[in-house]
Amino acid sequence: MLSKAQIKYIRSLTQHKFRNEYKVFIAEGSKIALEWLSADASVNRIIATNEWVDVHYPLIQKHPEAELNIVKETELAAISALQAPNQVLLLVPVPEMKNIPFAKEWYLALDDIQDPGNMGTIIRIADWFGIRSIICSPGCVDVYNPKVVQSAMGGHLRVNIYESDLAQFLSAVSLPKFAATLDGESVYNIERQDAGVLVIGNESKGVSENVLLKVSQRITIPRKGGAESLNAGVSTGILCALLV
Repeated sequence: MLSKAQIKYIRSLTQHKFRNEYKVFIAEGSKIALEWLSADASVNRIIATNEWVDVHYPLIQKHPEAELNIVKETELAAISALQAPNQVLLLVPVPEMKNIPFAKEWYLALDDIQDPGNMGTIIRIADWFGIRSIICSPGCVDVYNPKVVQSAMGGHLRVNIYESDLAQFLSAVSLPKFAATLDGESVYNIERQDAGVLVIGNESKGVSENVLLKVSQRITIPRKGGAESLNAGVSTGILCALLV
């Protein structure tokens, strides 16, 4: 069983200030847990039902660094960040921030993305297209928010996520830089690139002016219907399919 102090600690990790203080985040659900435990990634604690542990114990044994807590479903529900609690929850250390690697490859630069679902989807898209680095502005939603981790579906394991002033980053990198805007050149007119930076803006305000000053070209997905705009995650997926 978990103590009251442990329950309080785990619940606190749903808040950004405590994730930042303890440098730990929650990865919840069987599919995500299996990805983490199968990877060469450190895990602080495994909290799971007896049934889940019985099935996956050989995999759990590969992580001697992790403390194992076997709990009832009611206990798991008490600490879960999900509406429908799963059978397992991991506590995972936040990776140490390193310097951004400057290489001839694709990067995503996110300018104040606020919605956790969008952020998780974009991380998953980067993972799908083999984009190894995402640069987030300081105004972005916390990438270790439980909703972000859930929607990224293990993407945190393969995509490195950095925080940086985007204007400074774009000034420092010598690659083609594309900003997704409503008034840009049709993406269908842009030649596919071996490397570059794709900038995705805030859901309501778009890419900020100081960042736009640093890009090589503004691009857009031509609109044929009456929708005012596209979801940031959807736009990222379409643009990556056409550019990367």
